[in-house]
Amino acid sequence: MARQRVGQQRPGGTRAPYRGPGRQSSPTLGVDVGGVIVALSGRDEDTSFFGSRPLETPAVAGVFEALATLTAEPFASRVHLVSKAGPKVAANTRGWLTHHDFFDRTGIPEANLHFVRERRDKAPVCQRLGVTHFVDDRLDVLAHLDTVEHRYLFLGGTDARVPDGSLPDWATAADTWAGLATLLRESVPVGERP
Repeated sequence: MARQRVGQQRPGGTRAPYRGPGRQSSPTLGVDVGGVIVALSGRDEDTSFFGSRPLETPAVAGVFEALATLTAEPFASRVHLVSKAGPKVAANTRGWLTHHDFFDRTGIPEANLHFVRERRDKAPVCQRLGVTHFVDDRLDVLAHLDTVEHRYLFLGGTDARVPDGSLPDWATAADTWAGLATLLRESVPVGERP
């Protein structure tokens, strides 16, 4: 299976900003944790926090710098982490974020960390928060987020591949945080930036 190129999107995937009920007037970014911020050890696990040393799990290359830049502009502190986790993984996630000074390094408020028990439960959280852009490493999660206009499949923190031609027109694939940050900045019109 071939790796999808950064920013590759199927024809017809150009979208206008979502203007549905409850949407905030400003762009808001949602980001998954496992496989997007924290590198996964294998596709059979949701996160690599199941090992004996979860705090040593590496961050995805470039994530701190990219999120710090995006939190400043164009999302102006409207960045939320939305992660599927049970109590143990949620505790490990909080511990990892604290251990790596994530909130200080990125400027994302600690109150913007949200956990759900099922992947599909990310959809109502995103709708409530007015998320306009979401990054996840799972296409099945992105498929549930029909109120999120800009959905990004991140391949840089996993060994996942997208078979040629199988990326839906509503998703954009990226395999580095540098490339993803560029796509996210370019998706927000200058008039909608703070």
